[in-house]
Amino acid sequence: MRMKDLTASSASLIQNTVPISSSSSSVFTNSPLISALVAFAIAQSIKFFTSWYKERRWDLKQLIGSGGMPSSHSATVTALATAIGFQEGFGGSPFAIAMILACIVMYDAFGVRLHAGRQAEVLNQIVYELPAEHPLAESRPLRELLGHTPPQVVAGGFLGLTTAAITYMLTP
Repeated sequence: MRMKDLTASSASLIQNTVPISSSSSSVFTNSPLISALVAFAIAQSIKFFTSWYKERRWDLKQLIGSGGMPSSHSATVTALATAIGFQEGFGGSPFAIAMILACIVMYDAFGVRLHAGRQAEVLNQIVYELPAEHPLAESRPLRELLGHTPPQVVAGGFLGLTTAAITYMLTP
């Protein structure tokens, strides 16, 4: 291929691509992004207020921490996938990619991370029972609330689905 043909081919390719918007307001009108962030904020807020109701004290860690009811990870990725489906169509590649990502995140939440949290409980108990002179006796405890039970994941998924549907209905 000659240089002239290559240049003409490149120019044609550039003309046929979708322009990238440089408008700063596009982030604020991005329905999938808004749905995901709102679902995350609602899930974390529910944990925050539930914690206050149960323990009668404010625990700011609940606003950013993992674990608990509902799963904010599940809510976020489900809202994202659903909003992409509403916006781009449920038969397209963007929805398929988002759905697979959501399934991986939700599987990880109640699979790997749940069991890692249970292992942390056992390890913390072992360290707690060590004699005071043992080098690990003063080590900081591991975080135990890492993952989610299946009902927490399902509740997060339902919250994400509902959030995306409401966002879709409210967006022009």
